[in-house]
Amino acid sequence: MNVGIAVARSAKRWPGHVAVFDGDRTSTFAQLDERTNRLANALHARGIGLGDRVALLIPNRLEVLEVLGGCAKAGAVYCGLNFRLGEEEYEAIFENAEPRLLITEPQFAELAGRLSERFGVPVVALDDEGPDGYEALLAAAPGTLPPQVHDVRPEHHFCIVYTSGTTGRPKGVLFDHQSVLHHALVATLEYELDEQSRWLMALPHNSSVQITLLPLLLVGGATGFNDSRGFDAVAFAAEVRRTQATHTYLVPTMLFRVLEAGITREDIATLTTIGYGAAPIPPERVLELLQRFGPIFTQLYGMAEVASIGTMLRKDDHARALAGETRLLASAGRAGLAMDVRVVDDARRDVAAGERGEVVFGSPHTMLEYFRDPVRTGDALIDGWMHSGDIGQIDEQGYIYIVDRKKDLIIRGGFNIVPSEIENVLYQHPAVLEASVVGIPDQEWGEAVIGFVALKQGEAADGDSLRAWCADQGLPSIKVPQAVRVLDSLPKNLVGKIAKRELRDSLWQGERKV
Repeated sequence: MNVGIAVARSAKRWPGHVAVFDGDRTSTFAQLDERTNRLANALHARGIGLGDRVALLIPNRLEVLEVLGGCAKAGAVYCGLNFRLGEEEYEAIFENAEPRLLITEPQFAELAGRLSERFGVPVVALDDEGPDGYEALLAAAPGTLPPQVHDVRPEHHFCIVYTSGTTGRPKGVLFDHQSVLHHALVATLEYELDEQSRWLMALPHNSSVQITLLPLLLVGGATGFNDSRGFDAVAFAAEVRRTQATHTYLVPTMLFRVLEAGITREDIATLTTIGYGAAPIPPERVLELLQRFGPIFTQLYGMAEVASIGTMLRKDDHARALAGETRLLASAGRAGLAMDVRVVDDARRDVAAGERGEVVFGSPHTMLEYFRDPVRTGDALIDGWMHSGDIGQIDEQGYIYIVDRKKDLIIRGGFNIVPSEIENVLYQHPAVLEASVVGIPDQEWGEAVIGFVALKQGEAADGDSLRAWCADQGLPSIKVPQAVRVLDSLPKNLVGKIAKRELRDSLWQGERKV
């Protein structure tokens, strides 16, 4: 069994069911099956097959499922990219993945051209009506199932999910077919998915492979692509009504906008499940959501390295919280299906209930490795246990409470931010002697980015000018610090390193949930 066969199987079982919708465009499972066959055969005609990487750089749109399915049937490794990255990050990804093909769309033409020239990667563009465009590629290939699909074994590589690392260099989280199919079944059960489900995606597609796309492909449900380049709560609610969506997943920032826009339960009446996570959220705001919409929420805490689901705070937990057990809203829930979650000390021994330790995950759907990165793989994946870097506590009922972190990664609006990238920009300012960047709780975005600097003797700069400097140096707006504080000196530890924890602890309040 592999993902390509799963697509073909669903087409036989639910040929007329809508598999994907995007605005006014739809594709049934039969149509998706044929187009993924064509793409797979076209890839084979280009010499792209088992283990070769194919990169996809597009925003949310219907063709995401075609490329994913086509790669699976060809035995190629699907690399769906975040369209919000900087060019240096794409270059690092291409150096790591060495893709044989880049599929993109005209808005990324200039960037794609530079990447193509530097790495020798051919480009195929959606919406290109010429002989080298995507539709021409498919039209020239047969629509029959490629016989090579049966050569793709469960242990063969399926996808690489790129995520930010603590050094700023993207990490390629590698999965095989059997692990993603296993996780898809888990997600199907956790989110109560079946052939009647219609999931409206508001998050970028690259973060939704195992949590949304594959589960719905397996059970005959429909995946809807909503524009993720800006979230308008009123427009989103209207799209829920128009498409009769039953499921969605939103980060806390989006949920806050839903509250602030005055959206009511009647406005999104068809939604039976709203997943949330990917950033910290205050329990008080979750309670507000429950009071307005009822216990239709399911919180996810996990990481890309375990295909997303680590623990779940399920609908019945939210119902208990609404009935008075509000303490549950401070937790990240209990272990997901087929997941073993432990809290361990530095010797990797389980700590007692209520004591602090690192949260580690063990499951059949843990990543194989960070692609071509044995050092970072060895640091994170130890004896089969994926180390989260989060400090947590576990209670007698198995609920996990996240209270701190080992890693310095900042999560803002569901986006991973590496402090060193911002620190390097601050250090380039002629007046800055020392710089450090930390994350602190933020009611809307999960975490705010706060910079600390000490200035060179005789130099002058204030927080506003330093923030402007960061923007002028090309940092995306989400990475520009919300504030930069100028201190006489930054605290140091015994070996002279800046004590980031002291800076963070002076500001950090509450508990982190991801």
